[in-house]
Amino acid sequence: MNFITWMIVACEIGFWIVILLGLITRYILKYERLGLFFLALTPVIDLILLIVTATDLYNGATATQVHAIAAIYLGVSIAFGKSMIHWADERFIYYIQKQGPKPIRKTGYAYARHSMKGSLQHVLAYIIGAAFLVAMIYFINAPAKTEVFLETLKIWALVLGIDFVFSISYFIWPRPEKA
Repeated sequence: MNFITWMIVACEIGFWIVILLGLITRYILKYERLGLFFLALTPVIDLILLIVTATDLYNGATATQVHAIAAIYLGVSIAFGKSMIHWADERFIYYIQKQGPKPIRKTGYAYARHSMKGSLQHVLAYIIGAAFLVAMIYFINAPAKTEVFLETLKIWALVLGIDFVFSISYFIWPRPEKA
């Protein structure tokens, strides 16, 4: 694996580590501000990945699928970051702190709405990731070196379309309640 691949893996691990540190600091150690500080570090991790990827390309690396995945990671992290932190926070309070209501499994139209919200977040992730990819295409200014970015955008658009089909299907065939 190349350096950018390892950076993506390190950033994903770092993302969950700072969330866990934030939750432990906030709820177990009772340091609200320090916990909030750790949770606020998640965008810094994204910034590090952006800088490393841009530097690699600026130094003459040929754009690869890994560089494109870095842009996807950034888009997804920015678009879904807040909801992922909320998800972790809700479960940490219930399962670790043994407080608050049990997180409920959404069913029916509540799940359909939740799924559609996720699809709309996916659109936002696509817009952000595509902006990074288009910016890299523009700044590199060598179509032969950045062809992989256009292919990635096409595949990602297809995945986005499939995501919407699934979300719409939940309105037609709502998710049943578990017995």
